[in-house]
Amino acid sequence: MFLLMLRQSFFRGRRRKLLATSTIILAASLITALMTISIDVGDKMSREMKSYGANLNLVPKSENLPLEIGGVDYNPLKGEVFLEEQDLGKMKEIFWHNNIAGYAPFLKVPAKLEGEGGAAVPLVGTYFSRLVKFAGNEEFRTGVREINPFWQVKGNWPDDGRTDQVLAGATLAHKLGLKAGDRLTVRYALAPTQPEAVTVTGILTTGGAEEAALVAPLALAQRISGHTGKVQSASVSALTVPEDRLSRKARRGADSLDSLEYDRWYCTAYVSSIAHQLEEAIPSAAARPIWQVAASEGTVVNKIQLLMVVVTIAAFIASGLGISSLMVTTIMERSREIGLMKALGAADWEVYLLFLSESALVGLIGGLIGCGAGALLAQLIGLSIFGSTVSFHPIVIPVNVVISILIALAGSLVPSRLITRLFPAEVLHGRK
Repeated sequence: MFLLMLRQSFFRGRRRKLLATSTIILAASLITALMTISIDVGDKMSREMKSYGANLNLVPKSENLPLEIGGVDYNPLKGEVFLEEQDLGKMKEIFWHNNIAGYAPFLKVPAKLEGEGGAAVPLVGTYFSRLVKFAGNEEFRTGVREINPFWQVKGNWPDDGRTDQVLAGATLAHKLGLKAGDRLTVRYALAPTQPEAVTVTGILTTGGAEEAALVAPLALAQRISGHTGKVQSASVSALTVPEDRLSRKARRGADSLDSLEYDRWYCTAYVSSIAHQLEEAIPSAAARPIWQVAASEGTVVNKIQLLMVVVTIAAFIASGLGISSLMVTTIMERSREIGLMKALGAADWEVYLLFLSESALVGLIGGLIGCGAGALLAQLIGLSIFGSTVSFHPIVIPVNVVISILIALAGSLVPSRLITRLFPAEVLHGRK
């Protein structure tokens, strides 16, 4: 009987039901879109922040132990110890190997230019865009072009497979009058070695120390210095999650965490846990997080998520007020029907249940339609902001439907109290 009454009652006042459903659909679509983006925004923002460069620096472990003399950090081994180039591939074998977006090794050696007054210049060897193998036959493209997209070259990038091509930093090029296509002869400044003839393929602008150097394929720097298979450091770009209380506690050392905290920290892509795993994979290396980059990522993501929460709450309140206004009008229009139900013996709670069930049904229908519209809206927002679609998580559907029903019930709860003020004699015969 109740279901029959609910069906007949639901299809009365269709215009107002349509307005109420439309209100729920608008709110549900907005909430769905914000929830979808909020779930995916961490990865999206992390990828966007990669354009600002690496967030980890890998150096020999001995360089991580400087001596302090007269308030100045001093390390007599700085620049004299190396990492093995072949060991760098091990970073793609850690627990968070899929989060290693790229890396670039560096070997900086002093060089001299012949025919340019014997000018001394730094020569920096690195990967530009190189395909490396790891874990057997798996391949991975990495280098400064992958992790430092802000590096700009006027001309052409050198080929990693050749040792006769270099980039000239913008500052060095201005000082020596170099341009793309110039031929140079370089030799190692610390020992007599065979000079190397190279061609400047482009002028490099980075905003950093590289602008005062020649930047060459790593093999060239290793060959002229005699440091075959060696690198001084490696910049690593890793996809990480924002810092929180646990990760900040872990900064003091993994020993400061209990077993449960350690397991959670180790299995979460914090920059500190990835650094720890890199040191486990390459025991001779020390991984130094670049906290400015990591902190910026966390700050941006947290502020975006907070903004989404505020907008969601505003949508909830606005929709609830709209439902409430429509409900008041509906109850007043149906006052005679309510009075008749009471006259026939219906209790207040039964009338309450009928109207709240109508509202819940409106919330359910509006929530389901809003999920579809919100999923489409989330993709449009993802394409316009991040240039790619966002992942839709099925958990959003039940959560959004529950929220939509709560909006409808919250908007109907207070107006439904008017039912207790309607007396059969008054609404059926009129007040006197």
